[in-house]
Amino acid sequence: MKISEILSPERIDFRTDVASKKRALELLSNKLADDQGNVSSSDIFDSLLARERLSSTALGKGVALPHGRVKDIDQTLCAFLQLREGIDFDANDHQPVDLLCALLVPEHSTNEHLRVLATLAEMFRDKELCEQLRNTSSNDDLYQQLIQWQPSGRSFSERRSL
Repeated sequence: MKISEILSPERIDFRTDVASKKRALELLSNKLADDQGNVSSSDIFDSLLARERLSSTALGKGVALPHGRVKDIDQTLCAFLQLREGIDFDANDHQPVDLLCALLVPEHSTNEHLRVLATLAEMFRDKELCEQLRNTSSNDDLYQQLIQWQPSGRSFSERRSL
């Protein structure tokens, strides 16, 4: 699976203004629900928030990967926000978060959830990619940077872990 199969340009926001973790999760939920007729943004929000209550999904260095499972979807979805100003996300390093990539998977997709999450975590630990994402000038630039990222010298599709 390629990241372009789970992330669309419509589910990306560039230089978004959000004042809180809750508002960021709401915006991500709305993005994820936009083209899904069978699941509401409130169901998605509840799933993301439930996971956050277990422990923060902030990776550190300004990045967070909120994720959850919802029973009424049949495909994995991703949404991305680049914030104008970082927000408190209860990160272990106490750094504000300005890059958020939300992952939503079908309720029964445990192994896929873990594989995709691991690949996204590797992706957002790439300092060069994060710097490029912070310096982009449009939604399209963000999307292109995300779909062109390649781990460890191999293409995204070659990994088969996403």
